[in-house]
Amino acid sequence: MRELPHNHGTSHEFLEARPDEEIFGKASDMFSLIGDSTRLKILWILCHSEECVINIAAAIDMSSPAVSHHLKVLKQNGIIVSRREGKEAYYRLADTQEAKIIHEAVDRMLDIKCGLTG
Repeated sequence: MRELPHNHGTSHEFLEARPDEEIFGKASDMFSLIGDSTRLKILWILCHSEECVINIAAAIDMSSPAVSHHLKVLKQNGIIVSRREGKEAYYRLADTQEAKIIHEAVDRMLDIKCGLTG
């Protein structure tokens, strides 16, 4: 471990387990997903139900193309998944560790409890 310039009498052993830059980058990317208020609104909805683009757009008072753009970003990052039923696509939170962490973070940030968190 690299010595720090000042010794304040505290232990810095935790720095030996510091994640590498790639892990910090991935974590930063996940935080940026919920850093956008529109995506936060969409995630809040999808944490609690499976919905189509039209219903999500109506719920957050936004155009369907704008919502589709945000859904694409969330899906590309593995936070949500979709399924098709006829011409309609339905979106829901993915069953991944990252999605579960984001779900818990969204609920805690917005102080909402639901049956989906442990």
